Amino acid sequence: MRIDKIEVYHVAMPLIYPWRTAYGEDAEIHSVLVKMVSGDEYAWSETSPLNAPCYSPEWAGGVFMLIKDYLAPKIVRKELSDAEELLLQLQHFKGNPFAKAGVESAWWVLNAKIQRKPLHKILGGRTEPVEVGDDFGVQDSVDMLLKKIEKAVEEGFPRVKLKFKRGWDVNILGAVRDTFPNFPFHIDCNAGFSLKDLDLFKKVDRYELEMIEQPLHHNDLLDHSKLQKQIETPICLDESITGVKAAEQAIELGSCRYVNIKVGRVGGLYNALKVHDLCRDAGIRCWVGGMLESSIGQGISIELATLDNIKYPSDIFPSSKFYTDDLGYPDIKLQDKGKIDVSKVPGIPYEPKKQMLAKVTVERAMIS
Repeated sequence: MRIDKIEVYHVAMPLIYPWRTAYGEDAEIHSVLVKMVSGDEYAWSETSPLNAPCYSPEWAGGVFMLIKDYLAPKIVRKELSDAEELLLQLQHFKGNPFAKAGVESAWWVLNAKIQRKPLHKILGGRTEPVEVGDDFGVQDSVDMLLKKIEKAVEEGFPRVKLKFKRGWDVNILGAVRDTFPNFPFHIDCNAGFSLKDLDLFKKVDRYELEMIEQPLHHNDLLDHSKLQKQIETPICLDESITGVKAAEQAIELGSCRYVNIKVGRVGGLYNALKVHDLCRDAGIRCWVGGMLESSIGQGISIELATLDNIKYPSDIFPSSKFYTDDLGYPDIKLQDKGKIDVSKVPGIPYEPKKQMLAKVTVERAMIS
């Protein structure tokens, strides 16, 4: 496949309600959209590192500049037979997985469109709806949180994730467990704690959660291994799994029992497949995480969530959960009891709405 042109858009999408975590608050989601063109075919992708380097060292403005100035010029006018060859073209640029994922995942969608197959078929997934959970950031009050969880249970979501930070920790779990004694929950710490908080995590054990997601430093593997040996609740690694090498080391150290796979965080779909297979062979369950992307980015995650070792409901949401008006079209909708349907068209069906794209674009560029 020859890459003829790449368009890049840095966008800022207003949320219905601010997303609050251990590292701060986002009132809008900053993403980077990539449109890749080959002949008469084109495809869109999305990578969402957020506005500031708080979740990871990357941020949307930096990702936009890196794709515009370095990554896209490196592959435009090149014949690329597969995603591995594309990543080899970019390997001398160190790190920056979100930026590489924006370009690489566009190649996958474009390749699927050219082959006239849904993306999940190209990835080796199953043609059946994927199971998804519901998530809640830090709320204004415990009552607000409990009402939102009650609605999620009524709507048939199979599990709920709760953000967990100092001051919004075991006291919240107590209220949640008293109200929903048998429902599956897990917590996401967004790297907000350390081994000095061992007593806190031993208290968490009593609530019989499905997992504790990323309790310690964002690029740590060793301390997570130490913590896992001292608590009963499974640890899930998110921020720490920055690629295939990190996954290999986490498995060797025994740092976790679950891995959250995010396309942007691991550097694209090729690496996501590698991490998935490594975890499957090691008996570690996976699920697909999200960064509150539009339906374009989430559409790619849906296709990834069809793989055989995705054993836990993923972080993929109906568009109406976070956006009054999703930048992508069509909206993502729940089909039945926490399930979302996969693509029935070549690639994925999701593209940006032209008028809205113009409204939310911070900066754009074309490389041809």
